[in-house]
Amino acid sequence: MTTKSETATGTRSMIWIGWIMSGIVVVFLLFDGTTKLMMITPVVDATTGIGYPVGVIRPLGIVCLACAILYAIPRTSIFGAILLTGFLGGAVASKVRLEDPLFSQVLFGVYVGILAWGGLYLRDGRLRALIPLRRGPAS
Repeated sequence: MTTKSETATGTRSMIWIGWIMSGIVVVFLLFDGTTKLMMITPVVDATTGIGYPVGVIRPLGIVCLACAILYAIPRTSIFGAILLTGFLGGAVASKVRLEDPLFSQVLFGVYVGILAWGGLYLRDGRLRALIPLRRGPAS
């Protein structure tokens, strides 16, 4: 049986894996947000190809960077993950509307979200205490 303190503490390797997963998400978001702010041609072409006007690319980059920063700071990481989930949901909805390939493009935002929440779950005892994973009934 797992006690509340064991659930909240976690093992050292679990916490490191969580930070690595979260780091991958943060690096991806920083890259994505920065390229939107810089208005790099392939990013502009891809964003307008989805149907967004050029005028929203920089604001999307600012939102992406804000989500990344909030997610990276331990004190605001859960709030950042919630905002990030909404941001990624919009990306998924945009891809669904275009009828893009499901596993390679539509679900990419879902993959990033799973990585973000999984990393946060492994590294943050508050979240593990709030949502404990339990084993099935003993036989």
